[in-house]
Amino acid sequence: MLPSPKFLRVVVLPAVLLLLAGAGLGCYYETNDDVSITLLLRGVTAAAPVTDLHLYFHGLAALLATLYRHFPAVPWYGLLLYGLLYAAAVLSFAVLDRLLRGQLTGAALLGALVVFFGVAWLEHGLWFNYVRVPILLAGGGLLFAAQRSEQRAALLLGLLAISLAALIRPSAALLGLVAAGPGALWLARRRAVVLIGAVALLLGAGQGLLLLTRSPAAATYRRLDVLKSNRNDFRLTRPRPRTAADRRGLQAVALWALGDSALVNEELFRRAAPFDAGWFVRTQVPAKLAGLGAQLGRDYFPLLLLLLALGAEVARNPRRYQGRRRFWLVQAGFGLLILGLGTVLKFPPRLGLPVLGLWALSSLSYVLPVPRRPLRLTPVSVVLLVLVGLLYGYKTWHRVQVLGQEQRQNLARLHYLQRAAVQPVWVVAGLESTFKARSPFAEPDLAPHSVLNLTGWVTLDPSQPAFRQYLTGSRAWPTALHRLTRRADVGWLLAPEAVPWLSTYRISPKTAGPVHLVFTAAGPSPAAAAGQPQPYQVRVEPME
Repeated sequence: MLPSPKFLRVVVLPAVLLLLAGAGLGCYYETNDDVSITLLLRGVTAAAPVTDLHLYFHGLAALLATLYRHFPAVPWYGLLLYGLLYAAAVLSFAVLDRLLRGQLTGAALLGALVVFFGVAWLEHGLWFNYVRVPILLAGGGLLFAAQRSEQRAALLLGLLAISLAALIRPSAALLGLVAAGPGALWLARRRAVVLIGAVALLLGAGQGLLLLTRSPAAATYRRLDVLKSNRNDFRLTRPRPRTAADRRGLQAVALWALGDSALVNEELFRRAAPFDAGWFVRTQVPAKLAGLGAQLGRDYFPLLLLLLALGAEVARNPRRYQGRRRFWLVQAGFGLLILGLGTVLKFPPRLGLPVLGLWALSSLSYVLPVPRRPLRLTPVSVVLLVLVGLLYGYKTWHRVQVLGQEQRQNLARLHYLQRAAVQPVWVVAGLESTFKARSPFAEPDLAPHSVLNLTGWVTLDPSQPAFRQYLTGSRAWPTALHRLTRRADVGWLLAPEAVPWLSTYRISPKTAGPVHLVFTAAGPSPAAAAGQPQPYQVRVEPME
């Protein structure tokens, strides 16, 4: 028996498109986060494979760590997340397919789904980050359950998708639910209360369980993660150091050297980096607004044009659409959401396309169910679609070229460091810069090295004090540094900008007077010119 056309469109087509896009354009990590997480799961940057990441991958971290322990050569992280990305695509295609079936048939319906993938999904697989998955999975699951709210199986499947999204990253899943919420209300209609109640009960139970099982170390980690993001990522706080210790602490935060709890702690942020609304509005908001406007126009113009066309359709036919005020309030709400994310926090691509894609699906959920004549393309609209497609195609091609070049450069830098530092233990600062644009299906080739990070968000992870103790016998950051200098099996790979700060570190061994570390570049390297990590030799000298 042949599969139905609906099955081919909803289940087979997304798989084919994702595979073709990956084979033709490649897959690249947007940031260093995914590789950093993978190294923790594999136990390369920790004393043992990390089974609890505290802030994300609840439960899934233990599964991935176990798989890596038994089958280390398999890219489990990429396979799991791309599998869930595909699941989110199936849910979204199912929603859009049902919406379009009343408007298009045959080849036109298939073409519309392909176009939707090109402008709203292609980037997710091409320029991957794990945060995309929970936004899309939660939003797609909610819309799918709402559209089929009379079917218990569909409701359970939607709740399962939302649950998986919340396990990966709760805050991202919540953003997906907010972005899909208006569309879900329009699709569910009378059953909206039941749907909202089920989702609220699910999220409430999950959050309660996390609060009950969270350790004091994890709670501290969570608070410090927010504080460092407010300073480094969102630029919400103004540096106001009062003492030399404050200045050193803020310098450490700027370098993402967050591992020394005596230097970087909650009190430092409260005392030396408070929120200053006037300073933030004057110095940060203008640049953020300019960047947000350029990003939206440059990267997401096809979806913005679609939203503009939907708005024009509603405005031209006021009698056809009931509840138009709610529609316009929703459009204004999405605008404020994006404006708030882009100015108060930030709106990187891993948030941008998922939110705009769910906005488009929500708006289509209001417009398409209204009866109308079958859609027909005029010559002008065909020319416009071709022009937009060519422009977006060129933008995507250019991004692929940039990402490919970045991947080759980062791999060359990493291979240079591997040849220069043959020791089994690496102490690194800035190495995470070489993780960007890596392929999700090529496992990081750092094993069998043990890698102790001096910079990066990983230095906040609760696994790091135990890792320092495993390597040196001490959990304390300064003592561990001092003991590492006395080991011959340690290679120091440091970004040049981190060296002056590390050189000022005062260490007080019990058996001698205060000392500090002196770093000497092991030799010229191509990486040094770009500010990338290079090998250093380290010695200890008494403080003058």
